[in-house]
Amino acid sequence: MTASDSARTLRGRLILIALFVLFFGSALGAGLLRFSGWMPAGLKNHGELLDPPVDLRVRPPQLADGQAYAWNPESRTWRILAVVPAAECGAECPEVLERLDKVWRLFGHNADQVEILWLGATPEGADAMPALRALREDAGLRAALPRSVDPAGVPLYVVDPHGFVILRYAPHADPVGLRADVAKLLKLR
Repeated sequence: MTASDSARTLRGRLILIALFVLFFGSALGAGLLRFSGWMPAGLKNHGELLDPPVDLRVRPPQLADGQAYAWNPESRTWRILAVVPAAECGAECPEVLERLDKVWRLFGHNADQVEILWLGATPEGADAMPALRALREDAGLRAALPRSVDPAGVPLYVVDPHGFVILRYAPHADPVGLRADVAKLLKLR
């Protein structure tokens, strides 16, 4: 075997080893990232994912006028549910309503695919918000929602088109995160 043959053999082996390390090394790195719990920032949600989701179809809410609220999944309408305290809400309710109105308006042409459900007494100015659906007080609905009674304020929930509550936002959560999460969900068709 000549020196050029052994050099070619060595070069071929090094290329083979490099390909092996490149393939299996990247697979090993991906596995380590996956099992360590790391996720890309674009895939993380800002709200708390409810596992298992709460099924509101079991106990459908009623609108404030007494009519049953229809889920109508064919319309692909997502809902943001605000659960205000059963007692007086105070100054926080108009602020929450204003933030939700701003979030709803930021959806632009997709705003018709989002409704705001309001469980509890509606504050002044609620009539001016076209997407707001006031719900009749329902202790069973409050009990079905995880941590709906929060001393820190008004929690928000995201409800899918079929009536499943999938995300919870703590009181005073950043509305930008809520908007970003719902915007991602609106893209799912």
